[in-house]
Amino acid sequence: MKIVHTVKEVRETINNWKKEGKTIGLVPTMGYLHEGHQSLIKASVAGNDKTVVSVFVNPTQFGPNEDYASYPRDLKKDAALCEATGADLIFNPEPEEMYPDRFCSYVNITGLSDALCGKSRPIHFKGVCTVVSKLFNIVTPDRAYFGEKDAQQLAIIRRMVKDLNFPLEIVGCPIIREEDGLAKSSRNTYLNTEERKAALILSKSIFAGKEMVENGETDANAVVARMKEIINSEPLAVIDYVEMVNMDTMKNIDTIEGSVLCAIAVKIGKTRLIDNFISIENTPASTSGE
Repeated sequence: MKIVHTVKEVRETINNWKKEGKTIGLVPTMGYLHEGHQSLIKASVAGNDKTVVSVFVNPTQFGPNEDYASYPRDLKKDAALCEATGADLIFNPEPEEMYPDRFCSYVNITGLSDALCGKSRPIHFKGVCTVVSKLFNIVTPDRAYFGEKDAQQLAIIRRMVKDLNFPLEIVGCPIIREEDGLAKSSRNTYLNTEERKAALILSKSIFAGKEMVENGETDANAVVARMKEIINSEPLAVIDYVEMVNMDTMKNIDTIEGSVLCAIAVKIGKTRLIDNFISIENTPASTSGE
């Protein structure tokens, strides 16, 4: 497995692979990899001849008061996980490589980015779409793999691929959880012992809401109210949002039918965590922009 830091090196490697007729999977990450990322790499390795993992903490998706500087980084640990899982190449650029002097071209998306995380992080998805577009152009993968924990991001990437005719397939992979239910996240490392215990309120509320839906509840407001009640029972938890939305539009719904996303964002201390569940009726497993 190789680690490269420049666009030129990636393209040289990719060109050689394509001359050999190899298929290529891409797993975009911000590093500090855990079992959730590992599941994406495994899916890519299983579905492609070669797998590229990008490890890049993208500055354009962080707001001025967010955790860009403190976001955890450990390339040595990431490389060991990637190699053990079967990845072939890590692309680990510096910010200057991705955003050279006088950079001024961005990819934005409207509508889908206005809800949920887009409300409290207004520049976030502009940064995500820009960096992911650049990675697609640099790596030119056949497939790219994203976690369903970031469900709004996944929906936005799928829409972008369709709208801009990127010739690749987007594959969503299930949420990976700790044994006690907490969704895996690099930001979990911010939590102290008391906060880590308190953070279980997220998955507790998710499991309760999902059970209500599976038992036939169709009133979205009733599910949201119950989930908020559960979260508010934890003194360290502060709700950013608990919402039921249509998967295709990210608009709030009153009645649960079709493809529905129930997403939450909660602050535990200073750490903002997200989780969700999806009513999978009519939800596609993958999307191509061809």
